[in-house]
Order: sequence, then structure tokens, then C-alpha cells
Amino acid sequence: MWKSLYKRPWLLTLFLCLIPTAVFAADEAAGEPLIQQLDKSFSAFVDAISQVLFFSILGFPLIVLWLIFGAIFFTVRMGFVNFRMFGHAIDIVRGKHDDPNAPGEVSHFQALATALSATVGLGNIAGVAIAISLGGPGAALWMTVGGLLGMSSKLVECTLGQKYRIIKPNGKVAGGPMYYLSEGLGEIGFAPLGNALAILFSICCIFAAFGAANMFQVNQSYATVNQTFPILPWVYGLVLAILVGLVIIGGIHRIGQVAGTIVPVMCVLYVVAALWILLVNLPAIPSAIGTIFQQAFNPQAVGGGIIGVIVQGFKRSTFSNEAGVGSAAIAHSAAKTDRPIKEGLVALLEPFIDTVVICNMTALVIVITGVWNNPEYTSLVEGNKGAALTSIAFGSVISWFPVLLSISVFLFAFSTMISWSYYAERAWEYLFSERSLIVYRTLFVITVFIGAIVKPESVLNFSDATFFAMAFFNLLGMYFLTNKVLEDLNDYQHYLKQPKL
Repeated sequence: MWKSLYKRPWLLTLFLCLIPTAVFAADEAAGEPLIQQLDKSFSAFVDAISQVLFFSILGFPLIVLWLIFGAIFFTVRMGFVNFRMFGHAIDIVRGKHDDPNAPGEVSHFQALATALSATVGLGNIAGVAIAISLGGPGAALWMTVGGLLGMSSKLVECTLGQKYRIIKPNGKVAGGPMYYLSEGLGEIGFAPLGNALAILFSICCIFAAFGAANMFQVNQSYATVNQTFPILPWVYGLVLAILVGLVIIGGIHRIGQVAGTIVPVMCVLYVVAALWILLVNLPAIPSAIGTIFQQAFNPQAVGGGIIGVIVQGFKRSTFSNEAGVGSAAIAHSAAKTDRPIKEGLVALLEPFIDTVVICNMTALVIVITGVWNNPEYTSLVEGNKGAALTSIAFGSVISWFPVLLSISVFLFAFSTMISWSYYAERAWEYLFSERSLIVYRTLFVITVFIGAIVKPESVLNFSDATFFAMAFFNLLGMYFLTNKVLEDLNDYQHYLKQPKL
């Protein structure tokens, strides 16, 4: 039986998904205590790891300080390249500096689009609402600052991803923090440290795929979909688990390709809807911006004062654009380029598009519509149901938009899970072997289901913990390798100044 299932991956997917179906569908009354028991166990596990990773220094969680310091350090060390060469980065994406003979699998634009497909989504919809509901409107300002500074972090990690990538005999590219941590640090005499960081990063990447890229996606998307199309959480989790399983275990990539085609359209519709709401409420925008600035520096803005606002802003900024986390370096390592720094410059556009543009649109809509402090939606705020809160904000101006948003967040969640399953597969392959990927894929499908039935607060904390753990090890290695990137940047700037024949 097991050999038959292994030889037919799609059948294995359906078999795995029959287990929760039998448990919950057979006797829903008996299923409820099981859900509560699972949620209680999961919450206890999350609390334990959160206490370590979010240990506070003067009110700042250690990992948030680490991210802030890293973003500032790279911005200054690279001579504010995020501002100086912003226009040049756009030119590279447009293909003005392409070399058709450069090694790689995809173009600069395709690499950027791939990385954005994994970042633009529920972080922009749910994450922004969570930041504002917990930190007040001022969190949007610090989220923007985090995005602008994070552009430099993205440049460094994606340049390194290109610099130390491996091109296999079949033309496929293997790259990302696993490789530049081990190879890069080994090159400068820190091989044991590099190997240790690569292993720890890979472990955290796998857990982050289970949490931030999986459980958070299904949990937040359920809260929105359930408002428009009422459905039991375990049924919703089962549907997503089957779809994800059919793609990553069953090999039916057509489903993923269809979602990948539709998602950009949904992104455009979301941005257009946000712009429409802002245009309709044009006179209210200056007041909303004023509120954001005033609350950003108001010690009474939230519990924890200004520190609480800054923490929420930077946490949600990094969660949305993934700057410093290392995930985007995996996608960008496959780009065709003759100079690694060129792909790093392309990558710095991601935090700008994701956080400075799209997240701020969401923030302004939430502040203008007043849903963030409306007593009517207290339960959503307390339950960290950010996507549902954003849906209400849009729906207060465009009555039919919650239906479209429900479909969008479902597709956003699905596409993000598929994209991130690839990231974690590369980490799993680095630690173990390609032949054991079926184990990882099975666990990934199981966590889809779990994400739908546990509490949003537990999922949010687990997602934050696993996601930011990646950043800790990735940034540590990036500090050691900063000079390598700076040398490449200086060399490239010198090249640009040379007269072209």
C-alpha cells in the first residue's frame, strides 16, 4: 500500500487529507475538544520559543533591535545606495543593462516578480491592519522607515545570493543564505561559523515556511473568507491542504500556475481599489497623514508608548517585505546577470514597492475609514484578525469589495504558500537530500490544516518567532560579508563611470 502511495504522489496527498476529514467530519461534537486540545498544546509551545526570541532590552524585543541596527548599518555602509541608485535599479529591471549571455535561469524582472509574489499579499493586507490595531496609526510611519532602510538589507543579501550561488550541470541554480553563509564565511577564514549559521538558518527557514508562510496565511485568509463565505475552519483548512498538496506533493503544477497568473491581477485590483478609496476621500488624506505622524511620536499612542509603536512598525515591515530575512536571496540567485551587484540593486526595489507603496495605501484606507479604533470591531482587533479588519475598511466604501478581497486573500495565501514551499525545499535539500523531500512536503501539508484551526494569536506569535529567527542568523553572516558587497558596489560604480565604446 505504502509503495503504491509513494509512486502516486497525488494519491498520497488525498490519503493524508482523509485523516483530518475522518476525525472532524465523523463526529463534530467530538472534534471540538480535539481542536481545543491542539490549540492549547500549540499555544504552550509558541509561548516558550517566543520568550527566548522576543526577550526585551529597554522595551525593545532583541530581534527587532537586531533588524533595526542591521538596516541602519547596511544603509550607512553602502553609502545610502537605496536612495542614490534607485533610478538605476529601475533601469536594470527595464533591461537597459542586460547581458544576453549572462548565466542564470530568469531575467531581472522575472526574479523581482517571483520574489514579490511571495511578499505582496497578506502581509500588506493583514499585517498592516495588525500593526495599526496594536500600535496605532503611528506604526505606519515606522513601517515606512523600516521599508526604506530595509532596501539596503535586501541589496546586501541578494547580491550575496548571486555571488555564491551554484549552477548545477543541468543548468539549475542553487543559491541563498545557506550557500553564502557557508561558502562566503569560509572564504574569509570563518568556515566553522559559516557552516553552523547555514545549518541554523536552514532549520529556521523550514520552520518559518510552516509558520509565517503557511499557518499565518491560512489563518488570516480564513478570517476574511469566513466573513463572506461562511465555512467551518477545519473544512477551509482541508480545502487549502488538498490544493497545496496536489501542487507540492502531487506534482500538479498547473494549479499553481493558474494561481500565479491570477495573483498579479488581484494585486492590481487591490491597488486600484485602494487608490479609488483614497481619491474618494481625498480631503481626508492630509488629516490621516497628520494622525499617523502625530501618533508615531505620541508616547500615549499605545501600551508601551513610542517603543510599542516602533516595534509594531518594524516587525510588520520586515514580515511584509522580508528584508534581512534571507528568503528573497533564494529567488534572486536564479537571475541572469554578469554582475551580482546588479541583482542586488534590483532587489532593493522590493521593500519600496511592498512596504512604502502598497502597505501605506492599506494604512491610509484603515485610518481614513476609522475601522482601527471603531468599538464595533474590537473583537477583530483583540483577535488579531487583520485581514478581516482590512476587508471591513474597504467594504465601508466599496460595498462589493469584500467578496473580491475574500477571493484575493485566498489566492494570495495559496500563492505565498507555494512560493515559500520552494524556499524551504531548498533549505531541506541543503540539510538532508533531494530524495527525502517527500517528508518535508508531507509536514508542510499537515501544517496547512493546523493553521486553520488554532487561534490567530498563537499563529501570529509562532510566525513572528520562526520568521525572525531566520533574520538573526542571516544578518550575522551578512555583517561579516559586508565588505565583499561593498567591493562589488564600488567596482560597479567605477565601471558605470567609464566611457562606453
